[in-house]
Amino acid sequence: MLETVPWLWFEWLVIGLYSFFLLFIFLYSLAQLDLVMRYRRRIGQQSLALGLDRPLVTVQLPIYNERYVAARLIDQVVVLDYPGDRLEIQVLDDSTDGTREIIEERVAHWSAKGVDVVHVRRSSREGFKAGALAHGLQLAKGELVAIFDADFLPDADFLLETVRHFQDPQVGVVQTRWGHLNADYSPLTAMQAFGLNAHFTVEQGGRNAGDCFINFNGTAGVWRKAAIVDAGGWSSDTLTEDLDLSYRAQLKGWKFVFREDVEASAELPAEMNALKTQQYRWTKGAAECAIKNLPAVLRSDRVTMRVKVHAFFHLMNSFIFISVFASAALSIPLMFVKQRHALDSFLLMGGMVFVASLFLLMAFYWTSVRRFEYSPSVGGFLIRFFSFLSLSMGMSLHNAVAVFEGYAGRRTPFVRTPKFSIVEREGSWIGSGYRARRVSKLVWGEVLLSSVFFWAAWKGVSIGDVGLLPFHLLLAVGFLAVGGLSLKHAFQG
Repeated sequence: MLETVPWLWFEWLVIGLYSFFLLFIFLYSLAQLDLVMRYRRRIGQQSLALGLDRPLVTVQLPIYNERYVAARLIDQVVVLDYPGDRLEIQVLDDSTDGTREIIEERVAHWSAKGVDVVHVRRSSREGFKAGALAHGLQLAKGELVAIFDADFLPDADFLLETVRHFQDPQVGVVQTRWGHLNADYSPLTAMQAFGLNAHFTVEQGGRNAGDCFINFNGTAGVWRKAAIVDAGGWSSDTLTEDLDLSYRAQLKGWKFVFREDVEASAELPAEMNALKTQQYRWTKGAAECAIKNLPAVLRSDRVTMRVKVHAFFHLMNSFIFISVFASAALSIPLMFVKQRHALDSFLLMGGMVFVASLFLLMAFYWTSVRRFEYSPSVGGFLIRFFSFLSLSMGMSLHNAVAVFEGYAGRRTPFVRTPKFSIVEREGSWIGSGYRARRVSKLVWGEVLLSSVFFWAAWKGVSIGDVGLLPFHLLLAVGFLAVGGLSLKHAFQG
């Protein structure tokens, strides 16, 4: 009898933890549904008609070892449709390779033509991107600061469409939508575009429509210099300095504006290990920002309960990867626990929660797809949705480790996402000096997990329990895709 007690404790621990993580996914999905509803009410609303004031603008281009795209960025920004005497361009260059010479040549070329463009170098890379932006801000002449990462190509009217909002003295930031230069390059870039499109329509648009906290996305946006200073300036104590400053500014009362109709296109990572670098930085940085900023949001007297709820799920969105990975791992012992106990009602309820979460997320992404496609195919959408879902599940181990590190306060340097000047289907990352050539140990874990979940799918069928079969197959295929592409891309060419 005593021998069964530890086993019973283990069984109920599995059930309890599985229920907790499943509940978090469901509540997160409900929050996303609320954004869908707010976004749909926002569609069709006209932007406020504002005047044509032309404040002095400083455009900051933070660059670190981007020899494939640096010249293209500078050449695009210098032809922005904005009065030349009201525009300053700073190339914030921390490069340690041949990018420096490329920038020097382009800056000299455009300076000779009368463009106010300066090449800003620092003695060290302290603070990484946040440090470069802070250094440039001290030198900036503009009352507004526009920021573009190295791979972005803003449209000529970008500043004309965004700076007008700053006639409202409470506006601290105008964020625009990211476009994609290479969405059709591969299935990997197509899946990224699918996910980012939802963020830059339903998520940002819904939060903005509901007067909730949104975030500056690090690029393709314009800040009021006074808002940066008032919020405490750029800080490098998290990997997502953009999210961190966004929350500090909004807690100070600054308003953010999201312009979905203004687009700045950028290059999506075409190589799996480059994508993982980006995902690691985003998910770990979000976890760090949750630890840093969420207590202040929850304590604030000027923030309503509804805004606090959305801020909670916004800052805790990276916890989804922990929830997905943990529920996946727990689902295997759960199959055997079910064989020992009458858990039909519990598992039925759990299954209903999972299916409900799935349909809520489908509504979220379907709304985004409808924004970009006049008459999307339901079948085509379902293929893309479940492919994206499977790939996201396959990233859960990698991203969950990043989130745990963020919560634990483990500091790591800012590692940029390499860009290779891939536009449409032209260009290649193979042979680039920036490509990843070492494989993380986690990759072998992903390959192993693929085998484990294929086995779990087979085991479920063999014991006549197919309730978790779709879940296990999505996990198996996702881990196989992520681990397999990581190995293939590391050694390809």
